[in-house]
Amino acid sequence: MCADNQHRRQDCPAGSSRQDRREFLKAAAAIPAALGAARTLAADSPACRPEPDAAPMPQISLGKYSISRLIVGCHNIDGGSHMSPFLDREMHDYYTPERAVRALRRCEEVGINAWQGHERGTLLGIYNRHRKSGGKTYLFGLTGSDEDVRQFAKIDGLIAIAHHGEVTDALFKQGKLDVVHDRLKRIRDAGLLVGVSTHMPDVVDAVESKGWDLDYFQTCVYERHRDEAALLKLLGHVPLPVGEVFLKSDPPRMFKAIRQTRRPCLAFKILAAGRRYDVEQAFRETFAGIKPTDAVIVGIYDRYSDQAGQNAALVRRFGSRS
Repeated sequence: MCADNQHRRQDCPAGSSRQDRREFLKAAAAIPAALGAARTLAADSPACRPEPDAAPMPQISLGKYSISRLIVGCHNIDGGSHMSPFLDREMHDYYTPERAVRALRRCEEVGINAWQGHERGTLLGIYNRHRKSGGKTYLFGLTGSDEDVRQFAKIDGLIAIAHHGEVTDALFKQGKLDVVHDRLKRIRDAGLLVGVSTHMPDVVDAVESKGWDLDYFQTCVYERHRDEAALLKLLGHVPLPVGEVFLKSDPPRMFKAIRQTRRPCLAFKILAAGRRYDVEQAFRETFAGIKPTDAVIVGIYDRYSDQAGQNAALVRRFGSRS
């Protein structure tokens, strides 16, 4: 084998090192592509998908609706991994409209009857396509502005809109939480269920103290968007990347806030946006920490495995005991 070091290069036959290296790189580059294709075929094969569990999916009541305790998230489908730009692109490229609709159909097969997505743009197109093909999945939307939400009330299957968590938290930090209250009134006037999304237990406590007209909270179990000053004060240093720091001490704080409100809570990012590899433990801890009237929102990336079926099995296992 020829070395790349200058002092040994003269021992190699002319041109052989470069040729061998090119051949090696070509072979190595083919490996991940082949593995990816094999895994995709495996994930898409009906034979590799477990049959739906015979046990019913645990449900919660939200307004007049019965909602599965597992709601599928949208960020994997819309390419928002909260991990890296590379993974964002991988997810975005994988989830063509056809694959996204197939993923929603699989969710229904395993007992998931709700999607937390968006009532506009590409995701709305995917959702409408799913509904027109016979899908019955409910849609939970988001808003973060003074827009007129009455236009969205006409969307078949859209039953609820929550105020966007990033915007909620920013307004809370600015002492302007009442801006959220005014926007919630527009949602109610449109005839939809009203929610507030947040990453901060303090927001849940503040909204509860105000007695707002509200149907549910969407509660991120990690306060992932602390700024540099907050991280420095809390940890004594600033991890990277700022804005995507997930602390092990966060979920118990949010679970406490969830248990203290009588309103249903939809807990999200329970897997720390894919950072937790102990998936079973994360589901177990979450359902032990929330109320029986609460549910979880979990995204899926089913390129390599039947994550919808796997997550549904965990909710049947741990969500039925609360």
